[in-house]
Amino acid sequence: MKSPAAARRAAAIASEFERRAARAELLAGKAEAARDPLRFAAGLYRAQGRVAEHLESAHAESPLSGHLDEDVARFLEQASGILGYAAESGPEALAEAARARQTDLASTARTRLLVFWSGDATSRDDYLSRAILRPYVELLRVAVVPPDRLHRRGQCPFCGGSPWVSARREGSLTEGARRSLVCALCGGEWLFTRILCPACFEEDPHKLPSFTAEPHPAVRIEACETCRKYVKSLDLSEDARPIPEVDELASLSLDLWAHEQGFERIEPGIAGI
Repeated sequence: MKSPAAARRAAAIASEFERRAARAELLAGKAEAARDPLRFAAGLYRAQGRVAEHLESAHAESPLSGHLDEDVARFLEQASGILGYAAESGPEALAEAARARQTDLASTARTRLLVFWSGDATSRDDYLSRAILRPYVELLRVAVVPPDRLHRRGQCPFCGGSPWVSARREGSLTEGARRSLVCALCGGEWLFTRILCPACFEEDPHKLPSFTAEPHPAVRIEACETCRKYVKSLDLSEDARPIPEVDELASLSLDLWAHEQGFERIEPGIAGI
C-alpha cells in the first residue's frame, strides 16, 4: 500500500504530464503552423506520464537509487511505449529512428541510455534517450533523489541536464525580469544570470544579441556571437499561464530563422529543433 507521500507524488507527476499535454492540445488548435509538433508533444507527454506512474509505483515499493545502471531495468520495458508512440506519430526522421530502436536487444537499449546518461558528446542529439529518461529523472527530482550525473556550469544543478528554454518573470524594480533556465531532462528550473551565455559563459552584452519577430512578441532568441549557440526565451511577466517548454513550440519559425543565421540551439526542443 502506498504511503500518503507516495500517493501525493504519483498524483503530482501524473497531473504535471497531463497539464503539459492539455496545454499542447490547446495551442495546437490555435497555432496552425505548429499544429503537428504540438499534437506530437501532447501524445509524448501522455506516454511519458504512463512511464512515470509505473516508476512511482515501483519507487513506493523500493526507492529508486538515482544510479541509472541500478534503476534502468525497472523501466526499460515500459519505455517501449515511448518508442512505440514516436515510431507511429513522430516526425519522419524521429519515427524512423524509433522503429530501428524497437528491435534493439535489452542490453543494447540499456547501453544507449547509459551512454546518454554519461554525457558523452556523441549522444547530444539522442532525442529518444532523453525522452525515455525524462519520466525517470523527473520522478527523482520530485522524490528528491539526486541522480549520479556530472553537474557542469550552465547545466541543471539537480540532474546536469541542458537548458532547452528560458523563462523571464517579474523581479524587483532594481533587478528587472528574473531569468530562469528550464531543464530538458528533469523539467526543473533554476535562476541564471540574465547577461551570460549558458553554453560558453560569454558575458559581453555586445556579443549576446536577442532577436524577436512580430508574430511572437513574448518570445525571443537569446543568442551568443562567440559560440553561435542560442536559447529560446519566453516572457511570462504579464501572463504566467504559458508552459515554456510547450509554448515555445508555437514559435518554431524563430528556430528555423536562427538556424538560417548559423546559430544552433543549446538543446533541441520537443520538436527536435
